[in-house]
Amino acid sequence: MASQGDYLKLHFIVFLWGFSAILGKLVTIPAVEMVLFRSLIAIAGMGLVIYYSKGIFKVTGNQLIKLLLIGSVVALHWIAFFGSARVSNVSVSLVGFATNSLWAAILEPWFNKTKMKKFEIVLGFVVLTGLYIIFSFDFQYKLGLIFGVLAGFTSALFSVFNSKMVKGIPARTITFYEMIGVFVTTALFLPVYKHLWAANNQLQLIPGAWDWVWIGLLAVVCSVYAYTVAVELMKRISVFMIQLTLNLEPVYGIIMAVIIFGQQEKMTLNFYVGTLVILGAVVSYPLLKRRFDRVILPME
Repeated sequence: MASQGDYLKLHFIVFLWGFSAILGKLVTIPAVEMVLFRSLIAIAGMGLVIYYSKGIFKVTGNQLIKLLLIGSVVALHWIAFFGSARVSNVSVSLVGFATNSLWAAILEPWFNKTKMKKFEIVLGFVVLTGLYIIFSFDFQYKLGLIFGVLAGFTSALFSVFNSKMVKGIPARTITFYEMIGVFVTTALFLPVYKHLWAANNQLQLIPGAWDWVWIGLLAVVCSVYAYTVAVELMKRISVFMIQLTLNLEPVYGIIMAVIIFGQQEKMTLNFYVGTLVILGAVVSYPLLKRRFDRVILPME
C-alpha cells in the first residue's frame, strides 16, 4: 500500500525528470554520445551504491538477459527523448512524452492479458486528435514531436516490464543491469549512427568541461537516484499511476524551459491547443476510471 511519502517521492522524481530535458539541452555533444557517457557514469555510481550498501549483484542468467533487453528499451527512450529536444525544443519533446500514460493504458492490459476499457480507447483517439491539431498547421518541429511520442511509448514499455521484474529483484540491482544494457546498446549502435546520422560522419566523444557537469547530474541525480526510486515505487504504486504523474513532467519542464531558454520555447497557438487536448485526456483518465470501476466492481 502506497503512503503519502511514496507519492511525494514520486512527484519529486518527476520534477527531476522534467529538469533532465533542460540538462540534456545544455549538453553540447549529440544525444547518442551523451547517452553513452550518462549510462557509463550511472553504472559506476549504481555499482558503488550497491557495493557499499551491501546490496545484491547476483541475478540468474534469464533475469540478466531480460534486464539487458529492458536496458536497450531505456537506451531507445533516452535517445528519442533527448534527440527530440535537439531537433526541436524542450517543450515539443515534453509534449510528445506526455502520451506515455495512454501508452501505458494500452500496454498494461495487453501484457497482463486483461480487457481494455472502451473509455481508454476513446481517450487514445482524443490524444491522436491533439497530435493532429499540432501537426495540421505549419508546425516546424514534426520530427521532434515524433521522437517525443516514441519516448513516451518506450517509457510506458519499460515501466510495464520493470513492474514485473521488481517483484523478484531489488530496484538497485535492476537499475545497475539496465544501465549496462543502455551502455552496451548505445555502444553497438555507434557505428551505424556514425555512418548514417552523425555530422560529417564523425562521433563527438570528447565532452567539454560543462558537458561533464550536466551529464554527471543526469547520471547521478536523474538516473541512479530517480530511476531507482521509481522502480522501487512500482512495488506499491501502479504503472498507470506512475505514468499519469509523469505527465506533470511537461508542465514542470516547459515552465523551467521558458524561464531558462526564453524565446526558443515560444510556440504557436495550435501547439498549445493540441497540448491542452492531450493533457486534458490524460488528466481525465483517473476520473473516468474511478467512475467506470464503481459501476463494474459490484457486478464482479
